[in-house]
Amino acid sequence: MTLDYEVLRLIWWALMAALLVGFAVMDGFDLGIAAQLPLVARTDTERRIAINSIGPVWDGNQVWLITAGGASFAAFPLVYAAAFSGFYFAMLLVLVALILRPVGFDFRNKISDPRWRATWDWALFVSGFVPSLVFGVAIGNLLVGVPFEYTDELRIVYHGGFFGLLNPFALLCGLTSLAMLLMHGAAFLVLKSDGTVRERARTVLSWSAVALVALFTVGGFWAAYGLDGFSIASVVNPSGPSNPLAKTVVRETGAWMVNYGAHPWTIAAPVLGYLGAVLALVFNRSRAEGLTFVATAVAVLGIIATAGLSLFPFIMPSSVSPDSSLTLWDATSSRGTLLTMTIVTAVFLPIVAGYTAWVYRKLRGKVTEAYVRQNTDTAY
Repeated sequence: MTLDYEVLRLIWWALMAALLVGFAVMDGFDLGIAAQLPLVARTDTERRIAINSIGPVWDGNQVWLITAGGASFAAFPLVYAAAFSGFYFAMLLVLVALILRPVGFDFRNKISDPRWRATWDWALFVSGFVPSLVFGVAIGNLLVGVPFEYTDELRIVYHGGFFGLLNPFALLCGLTSLAMLLMHGAAFLVLKSDGTVRERARTVLSWSAVALVALFTVGGFWAAYGLDGFSIASVVNPSGPSNPLAKTVVRETGAWMVNYGAHPWTIAAPVLGYLGAVLALVFNRSRAEGLTFVATAVAVLGIIATAGLSLFPFIMPSSVSPDSSLTLWDATSSRGTLLTMTIVTAVFLPIVAGYTAWVYRKLRGKVTEAYVRQNTDTAY
């Protein structure tokens, strides 16, 4: 069967979405646990329990982010270039925060001095808090529109700055992302720990789930009634060349809600977001630990899918020159490139998924106080 250009574009939009969801679900609980470290762990032993719950798996989970970055470079080069121009300092901030994580894991247990360990514990907190917030701010700016444009020679010109990204709606999205990952991280910590740490994580989970529902609701109403979305006003050839200036785009309030009316099945995304958060509260109360983690993962899936389906087919709208907005139909690599990437993905994705499942099966079980006390030299 021959895959035409339009189908390949849709496949890679879906695959990129899957990579982002995979990163949020797999590395999201790492970030969430690090961000709640001061809340759930008050002694050195308790902090070691929390840290050791993610210590063996965080580096493998972070591969999802690296893969998403590489895939965006190959499949959506125009988006990659525009994003790294517009979000350069935000990405640098995230990079610095993520660098603190492996350094903190490796160094905190080298010296038993409480001040030394406290310093690296705060570094680990920053490594979780900052990316959790900034990733949400980035999504919020995509919905608001990014201040870039293309010249007639298809040269990118960016008109904004770092502090311009910190607009009210984007900050709301950042808080939503933070609450989401705190909830997801707490669910994993409940699954992997016991005693006082587990009980404090249950409390964090409950409060963050409530905050998530409230913030997600406010964001939805804001996007529907108070935010100018984008829509394509000209005829688009889904199999045409990637030229972002070959269309006309208009801005109008409520445009981000159009897809839900045109394709009713898309309403499943926000429903999953709400359902996952509510079920997480219910399962957490009944102490069904595995189901709680599944519920928070469903919430993560639903919320990220809501953002993606609201934007579709836009990937990176432009607030200063709407016609320069990047969409699925004009920001991809060539058909040959997408086809080659699809074949490679079909071969290696099942292998990676199988290996990941095997690793988590081998590492199943709880991190207890007895474990960290008995493994002073090898545990984090």
